Amino acid sequence: MSRKKLDETVLQQALAELPEWKLAEGKLVREWTFVDFTEALAFVNKVAEIAEMENHHPDIDIRYNRVKLGLVTHDAGGITVNDTKMCALLDRGL
Repeated sequence: MSRKKLDETVLQQALAELPEWKLAEGKLVREWTFVDFTEALAFVNKVAEIAEMENHHPDIDIRYNRVKLGLVTHDAGGITVNDTKMCALLDRGL
């Protein structure tokens, strides 16, 4: 996958195709809310499986029943195709 930072036009096109994701703090971010902590952790474990398969790992923030994922390619200094593909995989795989 490409490690080249997306230009603004391509990034906006990607966001249009990922309606649940938003741009925040230089990352693609999405939040989920669950019934309880146990469900939130089960979700995070599913995310971990996908991240390991893709060798691309999101930032994960767990707050009791809420989970926030953030995707950015740190070594590229911004959002890349790796991030947008991972968002799409997470949307389909969860």
